[in-house]
Amino acid sequence: MTPAAAGGGPGRPEVTAVRPEVVAFDVNETLLDLAPVRAALVELGQPEHLLPAVFARTLLTGFAAVAAGGWCRFRDAFDAALAQSCDLSDDDRARVAGAFAELSPHPDVEPALRRLAEAGVRAVTLSHGSPGIAEAGLERGGIRPLVERTMTSESIRAWKPNREVYLWAAGACRVAPSRLALVAAHAWDVQGAVRAGLTGAWFPRAERVYAAVYEPATVVADDILGAVEGLLALPAAEG
Repeated sequence: MTPAAAGGGPGRPEVTAVRPEVVAFDVNETLLDLAPVRAALVELGQPEHLLPAVFARTLLTGFAAVAAGGWCRFRDAFDAALAQSCDLSDDDRARVAGAFAELSPHPDVEPALRRLAEAGVRAVTLSHGSPGIAEAGLERGGIRPLVERTMTSESIRAWKPNREVYLWAAGACRVAPSRLALVAAHAWDVQGAVRAGLTGAWFPRAERVYAAVYEPATVVADDILGAVEGLLALPAAEG
């Protein structure tokens, strides 16, 4: 689905979406499979279904810290979420957190990145995760050359979906916000991007549908390649 306009809402003008110059990808779950983190928990006697709850609590911890005027690192938020969710020692929690360095791309990521490269559209990553995680995962998947740069909002002590993160990313890529798109498997992330004036594309992994309480995504697709194709199908900017 590719609506002609996005980013409207009370007090906000509609913005006609155009084909992006740069496409930013969320990292955890969107690009990289969290299976090694799940496996580390299971090896320590924890149930396989614990990871989604811990990951959600990690996000809640980071979001709340920023909303209250503070900040914390992703790794510290993850450690706090683990401590709240299960009885593991400090060393065991560090072992689980260390598994983020072992993540690999989902099988459908390479075709999506190659499609962008063929179309002459720049690809970057935008995470609030720990520095080095995206790079390690892309290298492990042999697709690091397809990504121009990796960015984490730890650089500016912020978390997505804060508006400043998306505007900072646009500035770092030297494009107007309207020429930067975000692809994510998390509706809250796409919502943050759309509210900041970016083009937002969502597809399902852990989430079954795009949250109806949010402003519409510019593109809603069945998979990550469909999200990329939807962005490439948008009209070119005038001039």
